[in-house]
Amino acid sequence: MLTRKQHDLLRFIHERLKETGVPPSFEEMKEALDLRSKSGIHRLITALEERGFIRRLPNRARALEVVKLPESVQPARPARAFSPNVIEGSLGRRPAGEEDMGRPVPVPVMGRIAAGSPISAIQARSHTVAMPPDMLGSGEHYALEVRGDSMIEAGILDGDLALIRKCESADTGEIVVALIDDEEATLKRLRKKGASIALEAANPAYETRIFGPDRVRIQGRLVGLFRRY
Repeated sequence: MLTRKQHDLLRFIHERLKETGVPPSFEEMKEALDLRSKSGIHRLITALEERGFIRRLPNRARALEVVKLPESVQPARPARAFSPNVIEGSLGRRPAGEEDMGRPVPVPVMGRIAAGSPISAIQARSHTVAMPPDMLGSGEHYALEVRGDSMIEAGILDGDLALIRKCESADTGEIVVALIDDEEATLKRLRKKGASIALEAANPAYETRIFGPDRVRIQGRLVGLFRRY
């Protein structure tokens, strides 16, 4: 499944190629998607190329070819942004009845989360993991595979499985799944600085990033961590 901005960029490139036969420039793409920098376009192009939707033609400037289109690339149907509640079925929830308290709870694994540079947010239930019910508190839960090393001083390593309680707000100091500009997801410690939101790494090699409150949406907070040896 494509993110909203990947979907919008693919549609823009496709329509421009149909109209003129020439792909748009990176500056035109940036303006069309209302992004602040061309680096965001580079990430979107790379993601679309990795998923087989476009191909860069060698030895030619601005040479892009649309290889395939998803069904959702149709006029007037917007793609939905990443949100763990937009999935089939329910998320993992601790059983309410005493007779079910001993049964493992299936928790959906919703793809990967970056503990490093933000990656494209993908809502894709890849599989489920069975969790002991006493590991779950109230509310709904999902899991994400950690990629990157920006949270190593918080004990979160590349390859860990992060157990996330779904929520839309968190207290300062909590480790959260943050969705930036409805496009990129990252696992970072939340710091509230006045009206701004800081996403703080637990690795001195990474800088703290500060955003306006309208640019960050909380998708959940970390409540558990699992590691294979």
